Amino acid sequence: MINYQEFKTILSSKNNMNVYRGCTHGCIYCDSRSEIYGMTNTFENIVVKTNAVELLDQALAKKRSKCMITTGAMTDPYIPQEKEIKNTRKCLEVIEKHGFGVSVLTKSDLILRDLDILKRINQKAKCVVQMTLTTYDEELCKILEPNVCTTKRRFEVLLEMHKAGIPTVVWLTPVLPFINDNEENILGILDYCKQAKITGLLAFGMGMTLRKGNREYYFKKLDKHFPGLKQEYMKRFGLSYWLPSPNSQKLIAIVEKFCKENNVIFGDKAVFRFCTLFPEHHIQLSIFDADQ
Repeated sequence: MINYQEFKTILSSKNNMNVYRGCTHGCIYCDSRSEIYGMTNTFENIVVKTNAVELLDQALAKKRSKCMITTGAMTDPYIPQEKEIKNTRKCLEVIEKHGFGVSVLTKSDLILRDLDILKRINQKAKCVVQMTLTTYDEELCKILEPNVCTTKRRFEVLLEMHKAGIPTVVWLTPVLPFINDNEENILGILDYCKQAKITGLLAFGMGMTLRKGNREYYFKKLDKHFPGLKQEYMKRFGLSYWLPSPNSQKLIAIVEKFCKENNVIFGDKAVFRFCTLFPEHHIQLSIFDADQ
């Protein structure tokens, strides 16, 4: 089901935007299902922000200095409905028009449709494409993230971005205890990262989060796909928010070693800084151009 609503604002105080609410990717672990975010409708029921493009245009026109606009934190900007609605593409066009940068987080290969705009934004200011890779095993990926392209396809997207000169960041998260928290999985994903020549990598301590709303959904999926595992979770973690993998220290060491050897930015603060830092050279050029 798709609902169409007008909203009053589009940008958060940190310049993040979501042009949709809800998601149909079906990832069994999704934290965006948590009640804390105030979703009043079924998560799979998409809310289209009908005036998102106009709101963004107005907001960017009023900004006194350029910055990075981020999207994808709560809702993937490339849900299947975007193919027809094109809200994300239209917002990218607004970002380009006003000379801002953009950082996009997605799991979808639909982003390749907008490669032309992303390249222009990157040439004029800065563009970063962030892609979530959780599971090297393609069949397991179809269970954990059933309604979106698999990891191998996302790897191919990263390759295309590198060819286009666009820096990329991989979210190697979440790592689900007793499911994808093994060395073989991590090494497989890191091999993809090496081939794609990524710029940064996020791992968040090698674990997952669960709270009211997504916990119930996740446990239901565990019962369906991994019988008996819910009981192991409850015994080991109870109602904890943070569920670290028992293998976290070993896996983190592997990732840190990889990043150091391949000159990949690692660590939450460093990666977020890279994604949100507007390039100084563009600011200088803008000032110079204004004096002509």
